[in-house]
Amino acid sequence: MERRPVAVIECPEEIPCNPCETACPHGAIRVGKPITRRPELDLAKCTGCGLCVAACPGLAIFLVKEEGDTAEVTFPYEFLSLPRVGDVVTAVNRDGEPLGAAPVVAVRQVRTSDGTWLITLAVPRSLADEVRGMRRLNR
Repeated sequence: MERRPVAVIECPEEIPCNPCETACPHGAIRVGKPITRRPELDLAKCTGCGLCVAACPGLAIFLVKEEGDTAEVTFPYEFLSLPRVGDVVTAVNRDGEPLGAAPVVAVRQVRTSDGTWLITLAVPRSLADEVRGMRRLNR
């Protein structure tokens, strides 16, 4: 059975924000009251659609799909130029430090996005909890 991607929420601050909650069509994310609470994820309801990833103004939500020794990490990307499927890019952690080369396996924009793209990299499973972006391309 193939695993589905699930959201990983790394919201670091308690600020008035809930676009992730309102973007989720399955009710998998709850902020509730007060609106300054950090979001909570119900894994049983998460389908990995990515709407919350694109909706988060803090770029603090990612999708992770683990399968065997590999993982796919999907993150928001708001730079130009966009990578293409098949490009090999430098995966980076939260601090922008390089973690190694990773192929781009998907580039997409969700229907409700305001310009945020979702980039998916294939990485070793051991890096799934570390990869949170990629170095910006200079094309």
